[in-house]
Amino acid sequence: MKLYITGGGTGGHVTPGLAIARYFESKRPDTEVRFAGTSKGIESRLVPREGYPLDTIEITGLRRSFSPSAIGHNVNALRQAMASIGTAKKLLRKAQPDVVIGCGGYASFPVVSAAQKLGIPTVLLEVNAYPGITTKMLAKKADKVLICFEEARELVGGGDKVELTGSPVRGEIVFADRAKARQKLGLSDSDRLVVSFWGSMGAKYMNEHMAGMLALETKQGSSFRHIHATGSAAFQWLPKMACEQGAKLTGGNIEVTEYIYDMASYMAAADLVICRAGAATIGELCALGKPSIMVPSPYVAENHQEKNARALEHAGACEVLLEKDATPQTLLEMTERLLADDARRAEMSRAAAGLAQLDAGEKIYQQILSVLR
Repeated sequence: MKLYITGGGTGGHVTPGLAIARYFESKRPDTEVRFAGTSKGIESRLVPREGYPLDTIEITGLRRSFSPSAIGHNVNALRQAMASIGTAKKLLRKAQPDVVIGCGGYASFPVVSAAQKLGIPTVLLEVNAYPGITTKMLAKKADKVLICFEEARELVGGGDKVELTGSPVRGEIVFADRAKARQKLGLSDSDRLVVSFWGSMGAKYMNEHMAGMLALETKQGSSFRHIHATGSAAFQWLPKMACEQGAKLTGGNIEVTEYIYDMASYMAAADLVICRAGAATIGELCALGKPSIMVPSPYVAENHQEKNARALEHAGACEVLLEKDATPQTLLEMTERLLADDARRAEMSRAAAGLAQLDAGEKIYQQILSVLR
């Protein structure tokens, strides 16, 4: 079995592909996997770290604006996308995969499109309630379209080839052990750990507020441990900004890193997670049964992250803080309130675990096999 998995730009389009790869390998040890993405996206680091080969194709994402500069950018991006299909065809002819799996993001467009032109079976995975542009463009010719939210069904064309599977979660997340993770990270039973991140690329506005929150933690003598992943862009400036405001980032309770590669250990050990509301992140939080403060990104199509977050909030699994209200003081107050309320966090944990779709991997595995029979 040869899988060719493509997707990238953000971790939300890469980690589901990695989960699919690992699940196939657990079911069929003879599985061969290759990935395709860009040299600049997070996939260029995550995929090699997981031991998979990555073919790179240079392509640029579209901008959601009608300004003259954005229109010019999008015209060039579309030209680049068309040209990159030729590159993708060469890669596919060399790899000769049995199936191509597109996990979303602009990086997946040329590879899935090329596969469809070459007659190679294609399966799309759309993890969000509101499908991305790439999924919509490719869905008509795909053999299967796998969705994680029922709301996406008609938006990708409906019909028998659309299947609700849920979002795949990596095995190391599903089977992560809190006690072992805390021991690995040097945490005692009494330590309270907060893990925060805004996505693999980071979010400038929220990272600015996080710098302020870290400074307040130092000034007010907060006792909890806090590990914050800035994302690639903010790592160049956030530590300096936080220190200038009074944060102590060495020898104390605060750790700032660019990216958390061992997310399974950190999330399993965490008492509280502060994050965006992407579908892949939600899948991992629910699998681990983690209480969270979600600050949904307002910059996504159809405001789908807030819809994701509100669904969890309604179930009692998280508290939602809109970005416009997410000041450093508010972030810290919500964090300290939840850390002080063990019963509330336990309720949130049970609610999150109740939403977990732990059979998503098997459903996706069977759907992919069905296009090859």
